[in-house]
Amino acid sequence: MENIHHKPITQRIEWLMGHARRHSEAFSSSEAFIARQRYLAEHPSAVAALKCMDGRINLSVATHTPLGIIQPFRNLGGMFNLGWPHLGEVLANYVHDQVSTGRRVLLLITYHYSKSDKQRGCAGFNFDTEAARAHTHAIKRQVEHTFGAGHGTVYPIVCGFETDEDALVLHGSNGEMLDIAQLAARDQDGLRLRLEQIFPDMPSQTRHDLEPLVLGNMDRIVEVQKTERTLDVEHREWMICVGRGFDFLHMPNLALIIGPYSPDLAEPIHQAAGIIDANMRARRIPDDGFLLLASVPYAEVGVDRARAELKSRFLSKFAADVIRAQHPKLAPKMQVRTAVLDWRSRTLETIAAE
Repeated sequence: MENIHHKPITQRIEWLMGHARRHSEAFSSSEAFIARQRYLAEHPSAVAALKCMDGRINLSVATHTPLGIIQPFRNLGGMFNLGWPHLGEVLANYVHDQVSTGRRVLLLITYHYSKSDKQRGCAGFNFDTEAARAHTHAIKRQVEHTFGAGHGTVYPIVCGFETDEDALVLHGSNGEMLDIAQLAARDQDGLRLRLEQIFPDMPSQTRHDLEPLVLGNMDRIVEVQKTERTLDVEHREWMICVGRGFDFLHMPNLALIIGPYSPDLAEPIHQAAGIIDANMRARRIPDDGFLLLASVPYAEVGVDRARAELKSRFLSKFAADVIRAQHPKLAPKMQVRTAVLDWRSRTLETIAAE
């Protein structure tokens, strides 16, 4: 991983596709499938997360949760607005699908920061943690407006993510905060009572299903504290990803991910291209090329997959056109790949652009 940033663009793309295949194989393995089934039998609440595209924020790893349990919604800077038509539709459909099977939804609305260095925080908010936190609270109010402030079915939690130690900070509905990094092993016995105190209106089943996330995070923090961790913050991104289905890209300083949620996609694409150009000029990455990857997931073959192909081709062409218009000197270095993602197996399938 460390050396891939310096390889020629053809080798970087080849490595990426191989990495996507390995991720799919791991996700689709019998062991992973059974682990998910067992986990869901014990903890039926659906868990989703609104989060930044930053590859350091891997909630499955940070909570020791099987792959595929936490549904991510990722965007540049973790910026979302439920008034955006597509985001509102995607989130509402997700909630409807879960509720139709009798499941409640635990929605983690995240911001991230570094306790050791402000400049390791979220660049999308100019490293202003207070601004990022305020944004997540605004999203929480939108979620409550949409799905109900009683929290009987959808329970939103503002959740900080401290990237030095992969530590979660839960913001309670009563204004209290629970910093998981401050908990010790002896605190596990009192965890249920502590969660009841900071989330007094949380349904008991949802609280029961929140517990393993907290316990897993406690274990993860201990792991991180025992390792020699390189806190690399240098921008070396060499790919722009537009769409959804990029779970396999949970690595820092690799990709700039733009979710298809905002009605104004041109601006974040322009910003991402500017970062790529700056990386090349500073020689943090080779100037022989960068990758533009569009991806759209599908759940079923037939109509659903056909629509995914059309969406991905649209996103690919739209993003490429923006880069050609606003970054004409960078555009000739652009390598374009268009793909769809089989959501059942997480298999990335490249398709021909039109």
